[in-house]
Amino acid sequence: MPVVRLRFAALPIVAENSMKKLIPLALFAPLLTCPAFADGPASPPPPKAPFTDYRYEKPGTTRKITPQDLPAPYATKSATNGPHVVTRPKNVWPQAPAGFKVELYTTDVQEPRLILAAPNGDFFVAETHNGDIKVFRGITADGKPQQTATFATGLTEPYGIAFYPPGPNPQYVYIGDTDAVLRFPYHNGDLKATGRPQQLTALPSGGAHSTRDLVFSPDGKRLLVGVGSASNANDPDTHPDEKNRADILVMNPDGSAMHVYAYGIRNAGGGLAINPKTGELWCSVNERDQLGDNLVPDYITHVQEGGFYGWPYYYIGGNPDPRLKGKHPELKAKVIVPDVLLQPHNASLELAFYQGQEFPSEYQGDIFSSQHGSWNRDPRAGYEVIRIPLHQTGRASGEYEDFLTGFVLPNGDVWGRPVGVTVAPDGSLLVTDDASNSIWRVRYGGK
Repeated sequence: MPVVRLRFAALPIVAENSMKKLIPLALFAPLLTCPAFADGPASPPPPKAPFTDYRYEKPGTTRKITPQDLPAPYATKSATNGPHVVTRPKNVWPQAPAGFKVELYTTDVQEPRLILAAPNGDFFVAETHNGDIKVFRGITADGKPQQTATFATGLTEPYGIAFYPPGPNPQYVYIGDTDAVLRFPYHNGDLKATGRPQQLTALPSGGAHSTRDLVFSPDGKRLLVGVGSASNANDPDTHPDEKNRADILVMNPDGSAMHVYAYGIRNAGGGLAINPKTGELWCSVNERDQLGDNLVPDYITHVQEGGFYGWPYYYIGGNPDPRLKGKHPELKAKVIVPDVLLQPHNASLELAFYQGQEFPSEYQGDIFSSQHGSWNRDPRAGYEVIRIPLHQTGRASGEYEDFLTGFVLPNGDVWGRPVGVTVAPDGSLLVTDDASNSIWRVRYGGK
């Protein structure tokens, strides 16, 4: 029997045998349904709720993970499944809930990370790998920036941005470099730094987790800085490089009197924010890897001063990390369970509280957060922007909602990775995407 080779060409599709005669492919349909003729590996089975993956992300879908839903460690193998980044196909666009419209604000950026609206409405963007801070001013009638400038260059992996003092007339812009807190003189409307940066304090650096988000308390008296761990799950007792890491640090605005605000938080360096309704600090956390597809959930939570959140000895309450089992039993009862559990390995980054007037009233006060996307999960998860409803109370009840999706193609290739999110003066939402070098704008147009 001749060996059959399949050639997929324009319709009508045919198969070619060794005798070079064209035979309708329909004759081979029974064979093509057999596993031996499958085109590549079989698709993974659908995920079991409440866990999900990119194939099932859909704007408006509500999800809720509880501590009782967590599997045992190593229930699945630890995957190495980093994103295969490709160019966005021309016919592919981010997807938002009904009534919302997504526009491409700009592509004049290089790997944009955190984005923050200044008090005067300008958008400051960290180009972390370039060592730059860029500024975008205004939104034209066709949804583009009115003006673009580079505020500062020559920085060391800048990420966090904050204006001081809080309020409409700041005097400084603070930058979270990977190894220091800096500040530049700043007045509303400055498109370029008018002076050199002042280093206020050094920060621990090196190893994993280079992002350093920062935010001021509502009264402006304290500066809070997220510093991620140097590792996945190294014991700080035996790894001195973990000192003042996996913490949220607090200091005076001049960098003095630095100490730990909350600890056991593997990596909150990607997202800190103050809830404008309650004045509480909230953070977005990348939890640990290599315990299986569905461990450990990333999370978003309000932060209790002096609170312990488990890393590296425990996770999501008193669940012991098997790699450090038996260590520090006295800490087990102290572990605080976060407010909102997300898909494991989502890589949750910047978060913003919605205070605009354009979105429907039920969005007022809710959290939006960018999910950069997994590498330690098969199939991949994240690669979206989520909404966390706070029910006009400032409090979360554990659920979150897919909001902006579509950054992964059906075959699993990735074209976009959300990082930053901020609310524009007109109430639209701006989202940075460091895979496609884009900033997206989401606005509401009604039914």
